[in-house]
Amino acid sequence: MGEATVKTLEGRTATPPPIVDEERPASTPAPSGRARSPRRPRLWFEILLIAVSYWTYSLIRNAVPEQKSAALSNADWIWDVERSLGLAFEQSVNHAMNSVSWLIVSMNYYYATLHFIVTIGVLVWLYRGHPGRYAAARLVLFATTAVALVGYYLYPLAPPRLMNGQDFIDTVLVHHTWGSMASGNLKNMSNQYAAMPSMHIGWSLWCGLIIFALASAPWAKILGVLYPVATLVVIVATANHFWLDAVGGMICLAFGFAVSYAWCRALPHQLPRQVDRPDREARLLPRITAGR
Repeated sequence: MGEATVKTLEGRTATPPPIVDEERPASTPAPSGRARSPRRPRLWFEILLIAVSYWTYSLIRNAVPEQKSAALSNADWIWDVERSLGLAFEQSVNHAMNSVSWLIVSMNYYYATLHFIVTIGVLVWLYRGHPGRYAAARLVLFATTAVALVGYYLYPLAPPRLMNGQDFIDTVLVHHTWGSMASGNLKNMSNQYAAMPSMHIGWSLWCGLIIFALASAPWAKILGVLYPVATLVVIVATANHFWLDAVGGMICLAFGFAVSYAWCRALPHQLPRQVDRPDREARLLPRITAGR
């Protein structure tokens, strides 16, 4: 259809301006120094990326040499530091929780499952409900996990349950549960001396912060705060980590946020929730509406 014309008072004809869809303005590239314009994530690519990334993480983590003597020596040093600070409470928590069978068994399963279930659940929630923030939040998680691998290599550390001369209880073995890949029949499939930093804390704190920042329901925000706190109790109660391992996980997460901020020029919650139409589609929109 050709362009419409209208007759003016003087008898002349004029071409009206093109009609622009004001409800969906064209997106423009972010100027230098401002947040990058997020792109819509592709489902197949995200599934493949997460699967390959976790496989690579597991491969590298378990390929780190199990330096038993160094790991046990480092565990003794960590324990001495905590005692000098008056904060060596892991053994007391371990024994207290172990005395309540149903509670400690629940914690064993919590340790084995929620680490993955909740993290994947938050990624799916972001992908579906906050596509504009998904890539930045995912980058935080990936950078956090990548720097943790450096920690496993440079600082082998035995968990409390494997220490020599200390009365820690391996709750998985005592209660015959499959609460850890590092105990029982599955122990040969996992690096026994990769306790520092704790990615149970790194990932759970990532989940908690993302939920607290982006969820609208107050109860969801409360759960976001409680999740990493409960995880800290679990990793200590099951004698899988020192509390200082949790500090290491927090430091790795801070690094992950710094990498994401440097790349996206904004924190995940500061980015738009939705993704604008691609630039090409936005440029074509005025032409399409003008020809109607």
